[in-house]
Amino acid sequence: MRPARLFHSFAFRIAVLHAALSVGSVVVLLGFFYWATAGYIDRETDATIEAEVQGLSEQYRLRGLVGLAAVIAERSAEAGDGIYLLTDALGAPLVGNLDDWPEAAGDRVGWVGFRIAAPGGRDREATPARARVFVLPRGLRLLVGRDVGDLEATRALILGALAWGLGITVALALGGGLMMSRRIVRRLEAINDTSREIMEGDLARRIPRDGSGDDFDQLAANLNRMLTRIEELMSAVRQVSDDIAHDMRTPLTRLRNRLEEARAAAGDPAHRAEVIEQAVADVDGLLATFNALLRIARIEAGQSRGVSGPVDLSALLEDLGELYEPVAGERGLTLSVLPLPGVRVPGDRDLLFQALANLVDNAVKYASPGASIDLRLRLEEGTAMVIVADTGPGIPAALREKVFRRFFRADDSRATPGSGLGLSLVRAIAHLHGGRVTLEDNLPGLRVLFCLPMPRVQADGEPVAAVF
Repeated sequence: MRPARLFHSFAFRIAVLHAALSVGSVVVLLGFFYWATAGYIDRETDATIEAEVQGLSEQYRLRGLVGLAAVIAERSAEAGDGIYLLTDALGAPLVGNLDDWPEAAGDRVGWVGFRIAAPGGRDREATPARARVFVLPRGLRLLVGRDVGDLEATRALILGALAWGLGITVALALGGGLMMSRRIVRRLEAINDTSREIMEGDLARRIPRDGSGDDFDQLAANLNRMLTRIEELMSAVRQVSDDIAHDMRTPLTRLRNRLEEARAAAGDPAHRAEVIEQAVADVDGLLATFNALLRIARIEAGQSRGVSGPVDLSALLEDLGELYEPVAGERGLTLSVLPLPGVRVPGDRDLLFQALANLVDNAVKYASPGASIDLRLRLEEGTAMVIVADTGPGIPAALREKVFRRFFRADDSRATPGSGLGLSLVRAIAHLHGGRVTLEDNLPGLRVLFCLPMPRVQADGEPVAAVF
């Protein structure tokens, strides 16, 4: 992956933004921690000095200047961080553990900060101190404070630790953001590369998945299903084009021959009229084929979709029985109808009637004399199942999926009139209604299962309206 492509990617910008937000949050948190810690140190120092001041004030009130000087001398002699200095009006030290009045303190009264030479030698660096200055009667000045060198070292240690923590946070945030953006860009590049290969004509390519089940994996799965569907549709289009070119060539050639024959029979009006009638019949057959193709395309595209009232399947089967019983009788077939009263499904009655009529018509057309055809209705797990079973020659298992393709006709059925679009239309109508159609062996013969979903029932027993 090229760095320029990574740095200009949307994923990298998101990662940088996330890192900035993370770092900002850590800065606020560490700043509050430092403020709270340093504030505690300062408050403790000031409280200690205030306690010293209160004690000295009490001694001065009880014992006067002599008692105050004695207490200061005693505390100055003790080892510790306390700083004391009492001077006269001219600034000369009277008692305390400082040699001179700090220059930084000047003539101010109140809290002051300054640096003092650390005890123990001249080579040691000056340390910070914090003190409070008072003016006593007769121009005397009193300084009470503490050596805060150790506290400042502690403050610096905390500040350094916070700085290191912030640096590590920045490094981890940027590193994690970079790794995350590289992973996202890599997944997106896989999708883009596959898309380019598909656009170049390789419809068999699929987006790789890593099996993690994350959002990108689910997106890849959905896109792959979409690509599979597109490939199937493109294959169907190619197959239809090939089938149209193959199956239309014969009727068009026959139509041209009839027109040539009509032109040659100019001197025989009767023969010419007969040939023209045959040509018109051929044109009607071609128009019927194209109309069937258009209707299948509209159904598969959902253009026939709508809201309709419930269809009584039992009444539909009875109408089919009345329509085809005379035709079956003429061919020496036995047609029996076994309805199941009260079965209703949402859908378009005309489309369902055409689909079931195609199934019954195929059974009547291909069954041998003496065969029987059963048309019955059955309920199974919320599904209304229309069964068209016959004891005819059936369809081999290897061809039961192929017969749903447009213009497909088995070798032994090519002599029978038809275009090979009937079962394609049946499947399209079944899918439009949310159902399915399957072929099974009837031992002997063929059994077709036309399954439609039953509507859900509300708590009050009324069916829920369905949209198909």
